[in-house]
Amino acid sequence: MSDNHFEIFLVATPGLEAPLAAEAAALGWQPVIQPGGVTIQGGWTDVRRANLMLRGATRVLARIGSFRAMHLAQLDKRSRKFAWGDILRPDLPVKVEAVCKASKIYHAGAATQRIERAITEELGAPIAADAPMTIKTRIEDDLVTFSIDTTGESLHKRGHKVAVAKAPMRETMAAMFLAEMGYDGTQAVLDPMCGSGTFLLEAAEMAAGLAPGRSREFAFERLANHNPAAWDQMKAQVQRRPVSTPFFGSDRDPGAIRMSRANAERSGVEDLITFDACQIADLQRPDCEPGIVILNPPYGARIGNKGPLFGLHGNMGEVFRTRFQGWRIGIVTSEAGLAKATGLPFKPAGPIVAHGGLKVRLWQTAAL
Repeated sequence: MSDNHFEIFLVATPGLEAPLAAEAAALGWQPVIQPGGVTIQGGWTDVRRANLMLRGATRVLARIGSFRAMHLAQLDKRSRKFAWGDILRPDLPVKVEAVCKASKIYHAGAATQRIERAITEELGAPIAADAPMTIKTRIEDDLVTFSIDTTGESLHKRGHKVAVAKAPMRETMAAMFLAEMGYDGTQAVLDPMCGSGTFLLEAAEMAAGLAPGRSREFAFERLANHNPAAWDQMKAQVQRRPVSTPFFGSDRDPGAIRMSRANAERSGVEDLITFDACQIADLQRPDCEPGIVILNPPYGARIGNKGPLFGLHGNMGEVFRTRFQGWRIGIVTSEAGLAKATGLPFKPAGPIVAHGGLKVRLWQTAAL
């Protein structure tokens, strides 16, 4: 593996690979869509930058090497010869996860044990179930590929949102749904069921050019080859830009509004977003150029009986049609029937996206 050139796998939320690829391309990489994510080529600088800058990836895996192994003894021998010390520190615990597919080595547990033993006996690093470093091993068609999880906690945990509403939208998903609506940081955004404010925080941060990973730590900071000075310099180069675009959040629950305001303050975008406690029926069009309305209303799957939700969606559609001419509407839901109950002229629904055991889709309109 060269420092200048190896494969980096950007894990995506299933169904959101395409907008993640578009985001990676906009940042200068040449992404290739794969099942479950996107591959790019690069070095450790790219690994750091991907963790810092990508809004749609859930984690960044550096593919650090591969070799062929036909049986466990061969896996053991070649794992011992692998240059673990170039990447892992002997004083930090590590854990190994293995998957076997269409290979002569078919027992993932036995493969895991051999690799763990090689690391502990050759490098000296202890093995622990809660280790900060994870080596992901894939054995497919007798090819053993080692990847290291350079992220740690999932990238949707930006590090500055503490308060969370019931059934929250993950930040990574919110950013990609905004991207699918063509949001580029210049349009007004309104979420009339803002909950903990995720759509608005992501939109405001995108407009301000803030790095999503600016407030958190990453697993790669504990690697043997980590360069703290280069990392600090990379973070310092991301400068906030002025924003003239307005953002609006409302919710019928005053507690949700307090939560959203607190999260916006921790994110440093509280000055960009206007929050207001109000019912959908009382929602008024903001005094600004038409923009995007995006929301994640209750589906009924988590919140009991769906019956009343059809009336809610019907009323919501009426408000949007009569008061939001020129705006584009985006609704994320697991229920096609609820989307259609709005009576809005939706385009064909977006791809199915896995969300907490549910399958949701983005339904969006052209300008009303």
